[in-house]
Amino acid sequence: MEQDVNRQSVRYLSLMAREYPTIQAVSSEIINLQAICNLPKSTEHFMSDIHGEHEAFLHIINNASGAIRDKIELVFGNQLGESERRALAALIYYPEQKIDQIRAAGENMADWYNVTLHRLIAVCRAVTSKYSRSKVRKALPKDFAYVIDELMHTHYVERDKERYYEKIISSIIDLDRAEAFIIALTALIKRMAVDHLHIVGDIFDRGPHADVILETLRTHHSIDIQWGNHDVMWMGAASGSKLCVATAIKNCVQYDNLDMLENAYGINILPLALFANEQYADNDCSVFTPRNLPHERYMPKDMSLYARMHKAICVIMFKLEGQLIQRRPEYDMKDRDMLSRIDYSDMSININGEKHMLRDGVFPTIDPADPNRLTEPEQQLIDQLTDAFINSNKLQDHIRFLYSVGSIYNCYNGNLMFHGCIPCNDDGSFMEFDCDGQKLSGRQYLDFAEQLARKAFYAKEGTEEKEIGRDFMWFLWSGRNSPIFGRKQITTFERALVADKATHKEPKNAFYKYCDDEEFALKVLDHFGLHESYSTIVNGHIPVKAKEGEGPQKANGRRVVIDGGFCKAYQSQTGIAGYTMFFNSQRIRIVEHQPYNGELHFIDSDIQSQDVHVKVLPNRLLVGDTDTGRELKERIADLKGLLEAYRRGIIKEAK
Repeated sequence: MEQDVNRQSVRYLSLMAREYPTIQAVSSEIINLQAICNLPKSTEHFMSDIHGEHEAFLHIINNASGAIRDKIELVFGNQLGESERRALAALIYYPEQKIDQIRAAGENMADWYNVTLHRLIAVCRAVTSKYSRSKVRKALPKDFAYVIDELMHTHYVERDKERYYEKIISSIIDLDRAEAFIIALTALIKRMAVDHLHIVGDIFDRGPHADVILETLRTHHSIDIQWGNHDVMWMGAASGSKLCVATAIKNCVQYDNLDMLENAYGINILPLALFANEQYADNDCSVFTPRNLPHERYMPKDMSLYARMHKAICVIMFKLEGQLIQRRPEYDMKDRDMLSRIDYSDMSININGEKHMLRDGVFPTIDPADPNRLTEPEQQLIDQLTDAFINSNKLQDHIRFLYSVGSIYNCYNGNLMFHGCIPCNDDGSFMEFDCDGQKLSGRQYLDFAEQLARKAFYAKEGTEEKEIGRDFMWFLWSGRNSPIFGRKQITTFERALVADKATHKEPKNAFYKYCDDEEFALKVLDHFGLHESYSTIVNGHIPVKAKEGEGPQKANGRRVVIDGGFCKAYQSQTGIAGYTMFFNSQRIRIVEHQPYNGELHFIDSDIQSQDVHVKVLPNRLLVGDTDTGRELKERIADLKGLLEAYRRGIIKEAK
C-alpha cells in the first residue's frame, strides 16, 4: 500500500516538475507564494435583493459603495476642495460622460488632461497598494499595460525619473490618447477597489432591468451568487417549467417589466394580449390592475389591457400550481390548491374556518368540475410562451451564468451566505425533509436541493429527473419551508382575490424565530464548519425596516441582513435604498444608502451613503488567513515536496 502511495506521489510530483523543471524554479515559486500569503486580505463587497433596479446597481458597482470616494479622500483630502474631489469621483464612475461634460463646458482639455492624469495615477497607487505587482499587472488594460505599470511605480522622489514620468504623460496628451488612457485608468481603479463581489440573491423581478444587471455581472472579474427565490423561479422558467414561466410573466405584467421580457429577451407577449382580449373582453378585470409604483416611468397606457393580461396569466398560473401540488404530494401543500377549494356556487372560499367572497367571480376558462384543467387555448398559449423562454439565447446565457457562479449557499473566507433560511422546526432544530427515501436537514438538505436545482437545467429533456427538477424549482421559489423562500405559504391568490388582509399573511419558517439569537447563529455557523472570531451569516430576503428603527446587524453581530430596500417597491417599508457590506483586512463595514430620484444624473450627484456599522478586527487579516491562502499553503507544501524530490534525486532536474 505504501509503495502505491509513493508511486502516486512521484507521479504527481513528476507532473508538477513539468511546470517547475528546476530547483531554482521551485524555490522562486515558493518564495513568491509565501510572500503573497503575507499581503493584506483583499476587499469583498456584498450586495443583495437588487430586484432589477439597474440604475442604482450600476452606480453602486461604479462607486464601490463609497470605497472609491474614501480612497480619494485618503489621497487628496487635504489638497483638493470638495467640488474637485466630487468631480474626480464622478470621472471615475462615468469617464465618458464626464469627459463630454468637461469638453462641453469649454475647458482647456490639454491642461485638464495633464492635471487629471496625475490625480488618477495617484488614486491608482492607493487602490493597488496591497496587491502584488503580478496581480495588478494581470488586471491592467492590455492597450496601456506597460505605460500604466511604469507610471504607478515611478515617483517624484526619484529625481532621476521625474522627466521620464512627465514625458510619458505629455506624450499621451500629444498623441491624442488621453481620453482612452483616462477611461483605462478609471476601469483599473474600479477593478482594484473590490477584489470579489458577493450577490446574496434576488436579481430578478420588481425593477425594470435584471437583464442589464446580469450583463454587468457576467463581465465581473470575481463573483459568486447565492440564488434568491426570484432567481430560482426564472431559472425554472428558462429550464422549461411551465408554472415558472407563467409566474415570471405574471410578475412582469404586474410590475410592468415587459420591456425587459420583450426587448431584452425577445419573448413575444402578443399571444397573451390576444388571448386575454378574447377571453376577458367583457369582464371587469380591475382587481388585476398592475401596481403603480412611485415615480415609475414604465406604466402602461392601456391599464385595462394589462389587467386582462394579468388576470389571464394568473388563472393559468393557479391551474398549473394545482396540477403540480397534486402530482407532488411530498411537498405537503394540498391546502394551497386554491382553485379546488373555491365554492363555485357563490364564488367564495373558506380560509382558516372563515368564508370569504372572491373579489372577482368571473372565470370563463375554469370548469368547476375540474378547476385545474387548462383549456385548449390556455394550453397552446403556455406551450408557446414556454418555447419562447427555452429559445431565448440571451435568457439562456444569463441563466447558465447563474448556474455557473451560483449556489444555494456559500462559505467564503469564514462567512456564510444564503438568501433565505436554514429551515427549522418550532423548537429550533433543523427541519428534516424526505429526499429520495432519506431524511436530510441543514447543510445536507441544502446540498441535495442544489443537486435537484441543477438537474432542472442540465438533465436530459424528457427524463423523469428533468421533470422532478423543474417542479422543484417552483418549490424553491414558493414552496412550504423552502430554504430560499423561508415561509409556510405564498399568498398570491389571497392578495389578488380576497379582501381581508389577514389572509395575506405569509408566516415565516421558525428559523426567523431564532436567527437573531447569538447562540443560535453560532450553532448555524458551527454546522457549516465556520469558527472564526469574525464569522458572520449574511442574509437578504427579509427587508430591514430601518425607518422603524430596525438595524441590519443581528445576533450580536453574528448575522447581518443586507436587504434594506434596494428595490423601489420596498422603500415605503424600509425608508432607505438598501445596505451593502464590505469585508477587508481590517474591518467589516455596513453601508446604508438613501433613496434617490430615478431621474438623478449620477455624473453630477452621488447616492448619499453612510456607515451604520463598523467592526474593527482584532488583528489584520492576511491572504494566508483566507480560503485562497489555505490553497496557497497546500500548494507551497506540494512544492516543498518537489524540492525535496529534486534534492534526493527521486526526480531529476531538466537540463
